[in-house]
Amino acid sequence: MANLYRLLGRIVERGVPPPELDHAFYRLVHDDLASMDDTTLTKHFKAYGRNEGRIASPAAHRDGLVALVPRDSALLEIGPFTKPVFRGEGAFYFDVLERDALVERARAHGQPTEGCPEIDYVSPTGDLSVVDRQFASVFSSHCIEHQPDLVAHLQAVEQILNAGGRYFMMIPDKRYCFDHFLPESTLADVMLAHSERRRVHTYQNVHEHAALTTHNEAPRHWAGDHTDPRAHLVEERAVKAQADFRAAEGGYLDVHAWKFTPASFRSILQGLAANGLTSLVPERVYDTIHNNFEFSAILKNDRK
Repeated sequence: MANLYRLLGRIVERGVPPPELDHAFYRLVHDDLASMDDTTLTKHFKAYGRNEGRIASPAAHRDGLVALVPRDSALLEIGPFTKPVFRGEGAFYFDVLERDALVERARAHGQPTEGCPEIDYVSPTGDLSVVDRQFASVFSSHCIEHQPDLVAHLQAVEQILNAGGRYFMMIPDKRYCFDHFLPESTLADVMLAHSERRRVHTYQNVHEHAALTTHNEAPRHWAGDHTDPRAHLVEERAVKAQADFRAAEGGYLDVHAWKFTPASFRSILQGLAANGLTSLVPERVYDTIHNNFEFSAILKNDRK
């Protein structure tokens, strides 16, 4: 499987990402489907494969998505922390802290500190307007769900992404991570946040994250075990959320603002584009793979 992902970057025709249901790939990796024709495979995936978490495209896996990102032109990685996905002359980095501060934060949290790159663009508030050039590709991993104003983030990416360029993303699927019990975000939620020009998270976001999240073990969620080991501490967790929110005095607290599934993410992005709020349209949204808690997506910049 790993070799398939590495080869992916060389077999994409005319720069078009593989389909969300790649029939040849679906047959190849699932022996019990090898004799099915394309029509039967499509029916199988819709009826069974998607819910079973069967991988249906090489780009549905993190390694496969990374293999798709062009290396022959400049790319920007948002939020690499100390472990960037991309390295080399054409890779540039944006984060909320400079390198030394990122290393210090990683050390404090017991995270690896070796290999942290110099950060080319730094904004403590995540303001992408500090980026002074355009890119053919932008990549982020578990970034957009943290944006208080998702529309503003997308619009900022538009400005630094070439026309026809792509925004490659890895996004948590709320069904299989600690957000399991929280409601899916809606188009109306996203549009309201933009109308309010949010720069920090709401008390609701902070409360939900502190008091209503559960465990973050994807295999357990896939097996139907969503048990919250801290369920008996909801009141205490709620008190802490309120204290943290007050102590921040209007400052930024790092929590999830948005809770997506692949289907809801696609719907929201389509809705934003239809309302003229972004030129980034969902070119591909791949389904979450069994025992994983993240899905991959590709937005294409349709700016004329």
